[in-house]
Amino acid sequence: MELEEVRSKIRRGEYDLSEHAHAERQAEHITIKELEETVLSGEIIESYPKDPRGEGVLLGAKLKTRSLHVVCGKRDDRILIVTVYEPKPPKWIDYKTRSREVKSRR
Repeated sequence: MELEEVRSKIRRGEYDLSEHAHAERQAEHITIKELEETVLSGEIIESYPKDPRGEGVLLGAKLKTRSLHVVCGKRDDRILIVTVYEPKPPKWIDYKTRSREVKSRR
């Protein structure tokens, strides 16, 4: 999944939020503007080319007031926002770095 493809579809509004993403967005008080800004200014933190649900990426960005993660996948000709959240310890050291402790528990 190419970053520019995701960005161009977000710019054109060719995306949907999963029920989970919508619930997480509301729970963490993440605006649509922040979600879009994360995708448009962020970088790929992890790539999931062989995910059984379809190819996807984890995008992360440090915004003015906080850092956010957006997990995107493809659904037909649209982007599906799978989830959106603020990366926090203990799972994340910072928005780019997953904690080693959490990785080793898998």
